[in-house]
Amino acid sequence: MEAKKLGFGMMRLPLTDESNARSVELPQVFRMVDAFLDRGFTYFDTAYMYHNFTSEEIVREAVVKRHPRDSFTVATKMPVVFLKRAKDHDRIFNEQLKKCGVDYFDYYLLHDLGRAHYKIAKRLDTFGYVAELKRKGLIRQMGFSFHDTADVLEEILTAHPDVDFVQLQVNYLDWENEGIQSRRCLEVARAHHKRVIVMEPVKGGSLAKVPPEAEKLFRSIHPDMSVASWALRFAASQENVMMVLSGMSSMDQLEDNMGFMADFKPLNEQEYQAIASAVGIINGTIAIPCTACRYCTDGCPQKIDIPKYFALYNADKQSVNQGFSIQQGYYETYSHGHAKASDCIACGKCEQICPQHLPIRQYLKDVAAAFEI
Repeated sequence: MEAKKLGFGMMRLPLTDESNARSVELPQVFRMVDAFLDRGFTYFDTAYMYHNFTSEEIVREAVVKRHPRDSFTVATKMPVVFLKRAKDHDRIFNEQLKKCGVDYFDYYLLHDLGRAHYKIAKRLDTFGYVAELKRKGLIRQMGFSFHDTADVLEEILTAHPDVDFVQLQVNYLDWENEGIQSRRCLEVARAHHKRVIVMEPVKGGSLAKVPPEAEKLFRSIHPDMSVASWALRFAASQENVMMVLSGMSSMDQLEDNMGFMADFKPLNEQEYQAIASAVGIINGTIAIPCTACRYCTDGCPQKIDIPKYFALYNADKQSVNQGFSIQQGYYETYSHGHAKASDCIACGKCEQICPQHLPIRQYLKDVAAAFEI
């Protein structure tokens, strides 16, 4: 029987103190886990650093200790960013087995690959290490989570055809975003015949609260369905998507998601058209009205990828998450080896050619202030 497509992301669990990521409200998590399994869902996604390095232990307490091992699947990730030497692989993996309280992981990922982290993984042969774990039966499926552009994904999948799946950021607002490239990345995975697990389908909660005009449009078609349901169903409707993760922080969110994912039905043409209209409405509220024509990049003496940085800045401003920015991660990944926004010398050539007549130099200062620490 095929697994139901909703996965429980163990990274935004309910807290007793919003300023303390370790203050997870375990009794509520227990109830949520029980309800999730009772409805036939099985997939739990955690990682080494989630909830300030405690999420894997929470999986052990809430899931592993309280339910039969064959009733659930667990995914966790090798934190490539923390790898300094090859021997770190064993140290971290053995720690993860202990923290999760399992003998094996159903799904195991290299965490957050992009240009910079992929260099680390190549230098330390992290793909080879994880492949060996699979041969030993310590993991069942190997993959990686990815935050970068489609050309980098193409490079990684071409070099490592033995991976079983890839985890991508896919949502309807990032579908054509030049900085995130949801559609293009999904197409690369599909061309390589890789199954896809979707992360950030609701953009950290941003797509659960859309402008009133967009919400009215959604309600006119499905009065009783939540705004968030449109985002999860969009992700789950894409070809070769096997699982959609949702970081649920309350029982209400869990119940809502299970309600429409228990018997999942892909979007129909009317619903896709409504989402396209909603994207237009949401994009009308963006901070920088850049059309990504790329005229500005041709004459930039610093070779700054202005449209890409503006797209990430817009996505960041639309996010409802405070204190954690996926977009900043994309920025740091891409700017590693490329010019940063702060490298602008204020020559003004970009503004002379911009068909939208944007104050690009000021916007680049805003981008640098937002993303450069």
